[in-house]
Amino acid sequence: MSYPIFDTIHSPADLKALPEDKLPALAAELRAYLVEEVTAHGGHLASNLGVVELTMALHRVFTTPHDHIIFDVGHQCYVHKLLTGRRDRFPTLRQGGGLSGFTLRSESEHDCFGAGHSSTSISAALGFAQADRIAGSDAYSIAVVGDGAFTGGMIHEALNNCSRHLKLIIIINENEMSISRNTGKFAKNLARLRTSKGYIRTKAATRSFISGIPLIGRPLFNSIRTVKQTVKNMVYGSNYFEDLGLYYLGPVDGHDCAAIENLLREAIAAGQSAIIHVKTQKGRGYAPAEAQPGTYHAIPPAEKQTPTVNFSAEFGRTLTEMAAKDSRICAITAAMSDGTGLEPFRHAHPARFFDVGIAEEHAVTFAAGLAAEDMRPVCAIYSTFLQRAYDSIIHDVALQNLPVILGVDRAGLNASDGATHHGIFDVAFLAQIPGMIIYTPATFGGLRASIRAALAADGPVAIRYPNASEPQDILDAFYGGKSEEYPPSVRTNYTDPNTLDAVIVTHGRIAGEALAACEMLAARGVICGVILLELIKPFDRAAELIEANLPRGEATVLFLEEEIRAGGMGMLLADRLSGRAIMANKRVRILAVDDDFVRRDKDVSIWAAAGVDREAVVRTITEAN
Repeated sequence: MSYPIFDTIHSPADLKALPEDKLPALAAELRAYLVEEVTAHGGHLASNLGVVELTMALHRVFTTPHDHIIFDVGHQCYVHKLLTGRRDRFPTLRQGGGLSGFTLRSESEHDCFGAGHSSTSISAALGFAQADRIAGSDAYSIAVVGDGAFTGGMIHEALNNCSRHLKLIIIINENEMSISRNTGKFAKNLARLRTSKGYIRTKAATRSFISGIPLIGRPLFNSIRTVKQTVKNMVYGSNYFEDLGLYYLGPVDGHDCAAIENLLREAIAAGQSAIIHVKTQKGRGYAPAEAQPGTYHAIPPAEKQTPTVNFSAEFGRTLTEMAAKDSRICAITAAMSDGTGLEPFRHAHPARFFDVGIAEEHAVTFAAGLAAEDMRPVCAIYSTFLQRAYDSIIHDVALQNLPVILGVDRAGLNASDGATHHGIFDVAFLAQIPGMIIYTPATFGGLRASIRAALAADGPVAIRYPNASEPQDILDAFYGGKSEEYPPSVRTNYTDPNTLDAVIVTHGRIAGEALAACEMLAARGVICGVILLELIKPFDRAAELIEANLPRGEATVLFLEEEIRAGGMGMLLADRLSGRAIMANKRVRILAVDDDFVRRDKDVSIWAAAGVDREAVVRTITEAN
């Protein structure tokens, strides 16, 4: 496609120099470019289409990296990347060695703060603003926050801690749910008036005139503003943000670049911390995304857009079926009903479905309350977000031994979203909790069996599963090619362990790498088998099952996992097995993510980037033997 105006924008300075009447055309070209690239290569589309004019206005008014623009979550930063000199690398988005799908400090000086999780932006922006105040800098810190993030507690903790006299601007991007009480035609007309150049010029001139009166000017202006605010609150009701001492501007049309610029300049002129409320439309300018913003929130590359059933969908389907027979089953999600596969449950059992918003810790404690009243709550949360609820899991669930089931979605390494979304810590942090049971199904049949077992348990259970479809190689090697239900146990790809030179103990989808390594080792004359764990904890039960499938003679035992090494499956189960007679002639090795967040380069698999691929397995066993 042709992009005559966008082709001239190589930096924010070029954007600042662009005549105002060219801005709508540039916005249209940016949207066309986003649709072209993201539908081809994958990524977050609807949210980025919604913030085109807002991002343009920010870069026209402020100067990064001197000023700090912080995007909440960061998945809506694509336009920001395009306007700050990264267009040539944009086709590499979310690929090995390419651009991150989020803001990343190491990627550009214009990315002042990394993100990936929600509701962190105001806290970070407040930190920047206070640091600049201490240093005597005139830099501004701007947090761009979606309305959905306001369901997260950190947003309100940060707002409670905001100081009035800072160079801090908070942009509330409302694109789904209402925040402001001001609705209807009157509010729209008022917003249009307040964002007009004439209104702002008049207001600025009045402020300057009154403040310039010797001795009494500034106190007089502050008194007038206080009286005005008091009258306004009496007539229209108070405003949440103004009650916190923040200067509120808006709402404004988030697709009117000039209007947004005017409010940003007004916020600067006010000389105090300010809230700017913009209203945008997710998926703006692309009809499919406008109609289904949830579907187009994040899309796969074109070659992978054929629908496939993954573990999340199977989890939701199974739970929905079981809930039809057990009225105690409830489903809870933290603003991720689509991602966790719980939409069918929402429609089939609406009275027992709860979307609590971006509030993972609340989700878990809420589940604990349900469990205490003899319900069977199932809380499905991505592994990387479950970390936020660790305190709630320990104190509110495990300490009281309540039967809460944690669906640990996106467990393990996740290639596209990168380090912020790797589920590599949950085994280590959940395994430390007394009474916690951990299931690790590798097939849909195993997932169904794990859910059934968890519902029958008397205490907390975690079921961890990947963002993937059912792996055929694992089905063939361990289950006779059929996805059937068996009580969670262990499976092996051999019948006589005493014929083996080495054994790989593993769990989950990385078993595919273990199977490939066995073939490579066989070519070298090393006979290797695989023990596939369907449970990690209780440790003693898992250790007994491993022991029953180990060779009696000398052999190498390699624990392979796609999680963090420290406190992980390998360390924990190797410790439980140590001292047993069968381990006397075994060479024990552990291959796991070793003290790293894992970032992959171009043309490198996620397994290789983490040092746990088939080649690493072969190398480790060969050296041990």
